[in-house]
Amino acid sequence: MPGRTPLIAGNWKLFKTGQEASRFAADFVPLIEDLAGVEVALCPPFTALAATAETLRGSAVALGAQDCFWEEEGAYTGEVAPHMLAEAGCTYVIIGHSERRGRFGKEPAGWTHDLRALFADNDATVNRKAKAALAAGLAPIICIGETLSERDAGDADAVVRMQALRALEGLTSKQVEALVIAYEPVWAIGTGRTCDAGEANRVIKLIRDAARESFGPEAAAALRIQYGGSVKPDNAADILCQAEIDGALVGGASLKPADLAAIVAAAPGGRGSG
Repeated sequence: MPGRTPLIAGNWKLFKTGQEASRFAADFVPLIEDLAGVEVALCPPFTALAATAETLRGSAVALGAQDCFWEEEGAYTGEVAPHMLAEAGCTYVIIGHSERRGRFGKEPAGWTHDLRALFADNDATVNRKAKAALAAGLAPIICIGETLSERDAGDADAVVRMQALRALEGLTSKQVEALVIAYEPVWAIGTGRTCDAGEANRVIKLIRDAARESFGPEAAAALRIQYGGSVKPDNAADILCQAEIDGALVGGASLKPADLAAIVAAAPGGRGSG
């Protein structure tokens, strides 16, 4: 990862109130304050953004949101615009997570609805959200990845390449340099299964090669591509040492300060400032 600073981002999903998020941040920041060469972001629910931002003030930990809409304002009940997130203190915003696309590796127990009818993100909406986030000064963390059926059918590479190019369609090379892609094989999210580190590295190189073909070598070299999918303290070092992997998008293991700090420490450059 020459010249690319790894990013460890904790995606808290539907966990933590404002008070809980503030307590987490207060406990977490001291655990990583001596680490250097790695960037860290916390992505709480919308309602906890303000409390988390206040607790993180003055620290090196960035704030991110879990989604955004592509319009600045209007009759869009329940949506949040990118400029609102920027005003709340966000640097990053997650876009197109498989749970928003309805591409679950394992649906919640007892779930009877079609998730795609509830959270209808697709390649086109992901692209619109990414453009809106960049226009508001946010760095999108764009999630892409194949389902188990797509992998078993031998379509994983084609699916991932298509999702990446569609997400980045219409962007400039400079914009691509400023964003983050998270490769999250859907079958490895919340299932306890993890994509082999070498295979994750291979797929991420494929994504970088696709970016190189469309946006040039400089953009591809600067583009940070994380791995996401059941990253835990005990497997983080194996994943994060891979040449093409620039950090991790962490779900369940980001809910405990000590676990997330251990993952941060496992990143190249995350061993301490001396």
